[in-house]
Amino acid sequence: MDEQNNNISVLQTINSPSDLKNLSIEELKSLCTELRSFLIDQLSKNPGHFGSSLGTVELTVALHYIYNTPYDRIVWDVGHQAYSHKILTGRRDLFHTNRKFGGLSGFPNPKESEYDAFIAGHASNSISAALGMAVASSLKHENRHVVAVIGDGSMTGGLAYEALNNASSQPNDILIILNDNDMAIDDNVGGMRDYLVKMTTSPTYNRVRNDVYQKFKKGNLITEQGKNLILRFNNSLKSLLTKQQNMFEGFNIRYFGPIDGHDLPNLIRILQNIKDMKGPKILHIHTIKGKGFKPAEVSATVWHAPGKFDKETGERIVTKSKDQPQLFQDVFGHTLVELAKKDKRVVGITPAMPTGSSMTYMMKEFPDRAFDVGIAEAHAVTYSAGLAKEGLLPFCNIYSSFMQRAYDQVIHDVALQKLHVIMCLDRAGLVGEDGPTHHGAFDLAYMRCVPNLTIAAPFDEHYLRHLMYTAAYGNEGPFVIRYPRGQGILKDWECEMQKLEIGKGRKLKDGKDLAVLSIGAIGNTAREAIHIVEDEGYSIAHYDMIFLKPLDTAILKEVAENFTHVLTIENGVINGGFGSAVLEYFADNNYLNINVVRVGIQDKFVTHGSVADLKKLCELDIQGLVKRMQSILHKQISPNNIEEKIYK
Repeated sequence: MDEQNNNISVLQTINSPSDLKNLSIEELKSLCTELRSFLIDQLSKNPGHFGSSLGTVELTVALHYIYNTPYDRIVWDVGHQAYSHKILTGRRDLFHTNRKFGGLSGFPNPKESEYDAFIAGHASNSISAALGMAVASSLKHENRHVVAVIGDGSMTGGLAYEALNNASSQPNDILIILNDNDMAIDDNVGGMRDYLVKMTTSPTYNRVRNDVYQKFKKGNLITEQGKNLILRFNNSLKSLLTKQQNMFEGFNIRYFGPIDGHDLPNLIRILQNIKDMKGPKILHIHTIKGKGFKPAEVSATVWHAPGKFDKETGERIVTKSKDQPQLFQDVFGHTLVELAKKDKRVVGITPAMPTGSSMTYMMKEFPDRAFDVGIAEAHAVTYSAGLAKEGLLPFCNIYSSFMQRAYDQVIHDVALQKLHVIMCLDRAGLVGEDGPTHHGAFDLAYMRCVPNLTIAAPFDEHYLRHLMYTAAYGNEGPFVIRYPRGQGILKDWECEMQKLEIGKGRKLKDGKDLAVLSIGAIGNTAREAIHIVEDEGYSIAHYDMIFLKPLDTAILKEVAENFTHVLTIENGVINGGFGSAVLEYFADNNYLNINVVRVGIQDKFVTHGSVADLKKLCELDIQGLVKRMQSILHKQISPNNIEEKIYK
């Protein structure tokens, strides 16, 4: 690898896609090799989404070689695939800052580059966005090509099928590239199938085909409906001859493939041939996730986002020691198995996040009671509702940010019917390097207004277990538990699970000068800040509210009657969240002489960076909370003094 890096020549000459146009096919092949070496070297030291980007190197080079970007639009579905795209579009020398605070975003972002046609953090939106762009270009009489690149599991999302249905029903020239990197798919691209791909992408064939259609149309011998019937027949005939069916047969969209997505010359030839073809088109390519790095090719799931690794040996560098606290997700996974062993009604559901949510433990122990439904969050929620309707106890685990995609299902299919679905929102709050598309900032606010929901957040690992047990056996309706990404605070996370009183918080300590109300694991940061401020002579009460809905009104009444100053703290947006709920209670009950300061995520999208960087940015770290408390209490501590106490 080091020798390859020292001999990079073609890649160093590429500062924009226009530089690709003068390269020969052999030079483009060399560029692909160098891109892979560059990616392996960079991502071994600065972790990111590894496997998917290695799989799209040839596709990225081919697209920027054939199309006139950024005028022509390439819309990536999920930025996992787009690292080569970033490197070829003027960001090579900044790529070492990828996903770091103040550096490049880990996903395509139009604010970062004109080559990033559309935001790409959540899956399955590329076809819809690209279709909108294509139709807009047509209405504006622009000769612009639009390509949607969808893959990495995104075709399981319902939005993709809605877009396909729409694309088939109105005039457009969109090209949809299905990047199929499922390693279980047969990679044989020879025989009759290869022949048909060559024939149907041939310019001569398509010119004759179009001429015949135009003559038939001019002579009123064929209608648009008849054309669509013939197109559907052609797709069916191809399926018959190749002895393979594809899910696009029912759409009036021309289908080509599958072809080898790593055969650069053939990929370039086919893209060139179909570039100016009229009407919507689908090109199905087969790629290998992790292509060019053997460990990633063998174990695609592990190498999706592997963290740091030794690029020579392929050994992943794991820094967590055994005596450190568990990840919240692992506590969830182990606790779910524990509950499932005692109760046959317990089942687990996740939309394509079994490893990230630690549903893998359940899948291993009870494979027939744990379900990965693919990238389909809305389906996951309604599927869980169906399970609950028939008497099972579904734990539906979805990342907080992705639950936004299932909001209607939460309201219509779960809450309205008051079904016993336990929704566990992992990665709640600031999540770090994946940035604004992945922060779980909004769940407290968007869930709070939905009737029939119970909403809670655990202070630590023990309370996550207590809440899971309470949701299952101390409650009959829908229950939401939100918890953060990363480690908790307890090395001994196992405990006897307890049934908590719904809507009951707890007082962590007494005080007289200020009442701090926190919800969730951010309360641990608040506790440390309180210790620092109290060293300066103040007395601060601290309450862990546990439940956002229903609120513990007994605690709020106690606080209102005994304190003039109140500080609310939440790892979520302050507009409509926990602090807003506290203010509403005080206003509704005529407690009008209380100075309430809310701390949380302000009304803006938060950038990417480490969780520590972002908590500091949002003043949700220890130092930020100390300053807030001191501001309320009219006494300042010098920054040096604060840092000394924090790291003492």
